[in-house]
Amino acid sequence: MGLSERIQSADWKTEKHVPVIECPERVKADELFEVKVSLGKEIAHPNTTEHHIRWIKIFFHPDGEKFTYDVATFEFNAHGEAVAGANQGPVWTHHAGVTWMKINKSGTIHALAYCNIHGLWESTKVIAVG
Repeated sequence: MGLSERIQSADWKTEKHVPVIECPERVKADELFEVKVSLGKEIAHPNTTEHHIRWIKIFFHPDGEKFTYDVATFEFNAHGEAVAGANQGPVWTHHAGVTWMKINKSGTIHALAYCNIHGLWESTKVIAVG
């Protein structure tokens, strides 16, 4: 079984592990636009030492092309860990990331997130240039 068969997806409105991609549906060629990816927009994902999102990656696949491009990676490394014990630490990172990008061809943005308990989750958003 390949890795792609291990990646889960669902509607982010009903599943807390699915990345939510927020960006325009249509952009102008070669103009910067903001892309925000987060988890738990409708249903909060836990952010504890025991259960958390470790990272989110953003990819772009241009229409008609063979290859997918790696755009951004966000790592979340603080989840309340401390010498005093789990969830006793002074800092927690939140599972959301923002980047800016530009494209010159329509395509699909893919977001992939990794939960330390429930594995890999993906979502996509089609974006048009024009």
